[in-house]
Amino acid sequence: MRRRLTWLDVFTARPLAGNQLAVVHDADGLDDETMLAFARETRLSETTFVQRATQAGADYRNRIFTAAGEIPFAGHPSLGTAVAIAREHGLAEASCVQQTHAGLQPIDVRHDGSTAHASMLQERPRFGAQPPPGDVMAAAGLTAADAHPRMGPQVVSTGVAHVVAPLAAVTALQRAAPSRPALQALLEPLGAVVLFLAAVDEQAGGAHARGFFLDPLSITEDPATGSAAGTLLAYLHERAGVESLTVRQGAEMGRPSRMDCVWADDRPRVSGDVVVVADGHVLL
Repeated sequence: MRRRLTWLDVFTARPLAGNQLAVVHDADGLDDETMLAFARETRLSETTFVQRATQAGADYRNRIFTAAGEIPFAGHPSLGTAVAIAREHGLAEASCVQQTHAGLQPIDVRHDGSTAHASMLQERPRFGAQPPPGDVMAAAGLTAADAHPRMGPQVVSTGVAHVVAPLAAVTALQRAAPSRPALQALLEPLGAVVLFLAAVDEQAGGAHARGFFLDPLSITEDPATGSAAGTLLAYLHERAGVESLTVRQGAEMGRPSRMDCVWADDRPRVSGDVVVVADGHVLL
């Protein structure tokens, strides 16, 4: 079957930066095996498939796949998919509700024809285990001295669980080099998807971050992890009362990104720019 395909870069205002996303429209009828196979075909961190909603209050269902399998929720696939749908319908502005395995998330979109801006309310945060800083730093290829002296690592979820790990300095962020066995040993027992390392400037309301997750054969570094940016704000709001945060990520990969986060309705709202790179069709 011939299905529409939109290719986007998310959390950037210019093409070929930020985080890449492929969106397959009208994906009803596709089985899980086909969606996973196509996600692996794209070789992107995530690929999404738009289906009819099955829950009241949702406008569409967003199925999000990495090369390892389906995940319950993610940031840049949510914003990018909402932009792709609004664009398909010729809407300059849209407010919609997506259905994911994590629940229903409202998303607002503005589109001027070349660049779009989207924002999403993530789920209310859930705070989990606090693994030993030395174990987390070792999984990142760092030393215990690289951990933030006051803010220890913690599992936080606003739809999907991440290990949020503040660092003592941005130089530690640049040295991070996790190994697959160590990262797997850290994430899997905690039920977490991403190790999110962040050098935070609380006074300036900014952070530089790197995110790492497991793929079937190795480790993938993410240029922009919107769901993790939301968990970082939730973590900082809980511990330090931070109300807004600009997270920069992807510079080490040559794909700089920016995620703007604000605290709203007892949860993080994560926003960013989105650009369309290509349109086409896929036969699935």
